[in-house]
Amino acid sequence: MRLPRSAWIDVGVKAAFLLLVAYGAFSGGDQFEGKGFGWRLLGTPVIVLIVPALWALRGRRRPYPWTADALLTAPWLVDVLGNVFDLYDTVTWWDDANHLVNWALLCGGLGLLVLRVRLGALTSAALVVGFGAFLAIVWELGEYAAFIHDNTDELDTAYTDTLGDELLGTIGAILAGAGVFLAARRRAGARMAADPPSPSKETL
Repeated sequence: MRLPRSAWIDVGVKAAFLLLVAYGAFSGGDQFEGKGFGWRLLGTPVIVLIVPALWALRGRRRPYPWTADALLTAPWLVDVLGNVFDLYDTVTWWDDANHLVNWALLCGGLGLLVLRVRLGALTSAALVVGFGAFLAIVWELGEYAAFIHDNTDELDTAYTDTLGDELLGTIGAILAGAGVFLAARRRAGARMAADPPSPSKETL
């Protein structure tokens, strides 16, 4: 069976992510010092396998969501690339851009999965925004546990940075949620055009 282009993109994103996390964990490079790559190495299988596992548990009844899977993995790859090239410490706006763009990508992937369920435009958008904001909080808690709580250089600005990162992540989730809302409305309109409701019969 010939795989679609989205499948090759998904596999490439996952392979690059796995290789770069392993490189960061075992290379001993200065740019990876204190960046929690031991924790990242433990969490990598979850990130890579969660969508395939859920798809298999649901009985593989629908085509595999290659694009959604790639979008859900891409933010983690971008984050690791930022560490590989030491962009977090050399580019002042890199961290802020990551929280905004990566959360839009992550929630976009989540939105594609939600759209498969057909929950309605507003409900779908609310799920994406709510879950995205929740993940922004969880990520900041993970950052604190992994490499901030015992880093005196980070503690002075940790509170302000955390609030800013959560805000940017939530904005990214809102952008993705808006896209999901519009896509759900468009799909609902297309379904209604293809299968218009039968006119009700008036009774005397």
